[in-house]
Amino acid sequence: MKKIIFAPDKFKSCMTAPRICSVLTEAFRSVMPETELVSLPMADGGDGTVEAILAATGGERVTVSVTGPLGKNVEASFGLCRNGECAVLEMASASGIALLKVEELDPLHATTYGTGELIKAALDRGVKEIVLGIGGSATVDGGAGMAQALGYRLLDENGIDLPFGGGALCTLKTIDASNVDPRLFQTRIRVACDVTSPLLGPTGAAAVFGPQKGASPDDVVLLERALSVLNNVWLKQNMLSPAVLPGDGAAGGLGAGLRAFCMASPESGAKLVMDTLEFERHLAGADLVITGEGRTDSQTGEGKLCGELAKKSHDHGVKVLLLSGSLEGEDKDYYPLFDYIFSTSTGRSTLPEILAHGADDLYFTAVNIARLLKK
Repeated sequence: MKKIIFAPDKFKSCMTAPRICSVLTEAFRSVMPETELVSLPMADGGDGTVEAILAATGGERVTVSVTGPLGKNVEASFGLCRNGECAVLEMASASGIALLKVEELDPLHATTYGTGELIKAALDRGVKEIVLGIGGSATVDGGAGMAQALGYRLLDENGIDLPFGGGALCTLKTIDASNVDPRLFQTRIRVACDVTSPLLGPTGAAAVFGPQKGASPDDVVLLERALSVLNNVWLKQNMLSPAVLPGDGAAGGLGAGLRAFCMASPESGAKLVMDTLEFERHLAGADLVITGEGRTDSQTGEGKLCGELAKKSHDHGVKVLLLSGSLEGEDKDYYPLFDYIFSTSTGRSTLPEILAHGADDLYFTAVNIARLLKK
């Protein structure tokens, strides 16, 4: 083989995508030193996206101090790639649930203000495009805090600015956009989102994700009403079309908020990251793509990264080898989506053992695959 592309997702709680690429490169180089090996660590728009894109592009990491989900300052970062023209952000770094202890979770008051500050920091760098992953939020505020950081005023019936948090939206009367940062509408904002939940209803932001963020049954009812009020104001002020889009409920309604406040477009996280890394261009001259994830199951072919990557590779006549930590499901879940399928499992009995020896097991399996391919 003349050219092999490594394009894995992370093995969650075990190895990052860049680390996986490093192990694969070392293993294959020991067996096939004459083969061109290309590392393109991948992500799906969730945690690890910035790290993967920076590792693949050699871009710049920018760290800024922003307002955390409950008002305390936190250090958040984003990546710059394509010669500084594109910024890659993870809302979780500014407004994520991982920033809070379990006892601190407070979806009635948690805010996306820091996400807005992160967007503003990217605009300050003069970018032409922003890619924003919106997984892992601690908030259910419909992006209200983000909007406030970008110059919107959310006012009650007395013209007083609303405080932070989704609960306060119950008293929202009008949205004043007169002082919004104009650069917001001169920059393409693309939202990496694989959640399909609507904003409202039994499968919406409050009902499904509220309890995960600490909402009690009464909180869920209040947050549902608050998001409904926000949605009605959007519609009344022609900030959002009546059409309900899948993903509006993502990140506590931030999906809809990004459409209403930022004229952003939701996209498949996997496809968006592939596009940002120009995956299709790298397929030229490739003989094989090796991808993988911590666990592959029947959902992989339904929009997840490894499945989307395999489809794109096959479009260009390039075969795909799946190398994942574990495999679940049936043959029909894997074939003909992938040409070859391997697991790194070596029979270790406990999860701590599996995680601790993940890199060693990956290397061992990769060396044996390389020996097979060389014949």
